[in-house]
Amino acid sequence: MKPNFEAMTNEALKAYALTHRDELEPLQILFGRRSPDSEAVIFQAPKNWEDWQQQMETIRPILERDRQSAKDRNPRTS
Repeated sequence: MKPNFEAMTNEALKAYALTHRDELEPLQILFGRRSPDSEAVIFQAPKNWEDWQQQMETIRPILERDRQSAKDRNPRTS
């Protein structure tokens, strides 16, 4: 009997996909749930030092938030 991939959590889908590497459907569903474009921050290439510094001021809090989130998910790697 085929599992209900739509009802599975992302973690369960990942685990299933890793143990059933020949099946594409769980990966398609998992990738379909991700919408990186909605979370993307797109910058133009900096034209000078001030542009670069301004972009870094914007990026730093995002990087710190992502680092903290990764630590919270897996405290053994921090």
